[in-house]
Amino acid sequence: MNRVLIVDDERWVRAALRWTVDKTGLPFTVVHECADGLEALDWLKTNKVELILSDIRMPVMDGLAFVRELRQRQPRQDVILITVHDDFQFIQNAIRQGVCDYLLKPVELPAMKECLENWLQRRRREAAAAAGPEEQALSPIQQVLRYMAETPLGDINLTDAARRVHMNPSYLSQLFKQEMQVCFVDYVTDLKMKEAKRLLATTTLRISEIADRLGYADLAYFSNIFKKHTACSPSEYRKQQARTGRG
Repeated sequence: MNRVLIVDDERWVRAALRWTVDKTGLPFTVVHECADGLEALDWLKTNKVELILSDIRMPVMDGLAFVRELRQRQPRQDVILITVHDDFQFIQNAIRQGVCDYLLKPVELPAMKECLENWLQRRRREAAAAAGPEEQALSPIQQVLRYMAETPLGDINLTDAARRVHMNPSYLSQLFKQEMQVCFVDYVTDLKMKEAKRLLATTTLRISEIADRLGYADLAYFSNIFKKHTACSPSEYRKQQARTGRG
């Protein structure tokens, strides 16, 4: 999920922007709001976001001054300015300051969605350009499968997988099922159960330790899932494997 900071001096505008970002259905979440550029700079000293939505006209420090100062501290930070100006020279000046895009007030949902989709597409292109030839050749689902192979099973989740390929989690879930003929959650659960069987058969780890390693905080829930996949409990499976080994 891409984290967003909203900077605007009017509380109702910040609330409206937060609502609009959420309603796009895209992988963005507003994590903080600031009332002016100076407050935003202070907050950004100890926090990180992928994208900033900032108004132009604000007291204390306006949007352009904020962007100029931000460029000195975080040259690669993406900022989208929100303005009432629809003037080419003004917009050109803002882009020279390092702004990646702009939105005109009042910000309607279609405009916000288009702007954020454009940002996502640009990030995908940048990620592809930065990746090696092998990574560039992989489809989104192949990249997700690689993410699964590189990530501890207990840490795999749809949100992180979607972020890896710069997609909306809901869309990735649909695409995964379409290409793999199984839903994302079931695929990951199957991987976890295979690993659980391996650990039960080849290690002396306690069942609670195995459950925790695979991301199950509730031992009873883990046991129920395991039994659905193997028709026996984890302890019964371990005993069966021990008997087979002795035989």
